[in-house]
Amino acid sequence: MKRLLDMLVAALALVLLSPLMLGAALAIAAESGLPVLFRQQRVGRGGQLFGMYKFRSMVKDAAAIGPYSPSANDPRITRVGRFVRRTSIDELPQLLNVLRGDMSLVGPRPDVQAQRSLYSDADWAQRCSVRPGITGLAQALLRSEATPQQRLDLDLQYTREVSVWLDLKIIWWTLARISGNGSN
Repeated sequence: MKRLLDMLVAALALVLLSPLMLGAALAIAAESGLPVLFRQQRVGRGGQLFGMYKFRSMVKDAAAIGPYSPSANDPRITRVGRFVRRTSIDELPQLLNVLRGDMSLVGPRPDVQAQRSLYSDADWAQRCSVRPGITGLAQALLRSEATPQQRLDLDLQYTREVSVWLDLKIIWWTLARISGNGSN
């Protein structure tokens, strides 16, 4: 049921949001050129690697210039990039990852391989027991203000309580947080 819901919502969202995505692509290209998409290896379900897509919000070759986890005032983030990050438009290309089966709409955010060392073996196995998501419990409740420990705790809580009902609540909370209408 979860996979079917993911596919239907992702396909519908791609159609409905295509004008917004086109606008974002044009703004990124106008400000800092091509490519407009950024592809990064992330860890998915079962520890499998996949290429996750995002709109590029940083200067070209930003990964070679700084750390994998940018700070809020990271000078590598472009002007358009700050906007697409603040509004979460940069995440919209991940709808393609959902259609491919690499990701779900809801789940723990996919980590890069370097983050594996932050987890115990048991926590890593638990975290990788579900598909990673475009949004998750940590993003819905705390957005980017979550500490690494809060993020880990909420990601593991999600894997223990996963259900379509919880997914619907997390999507609702995420949309409310993005629109500025609170967290719950």
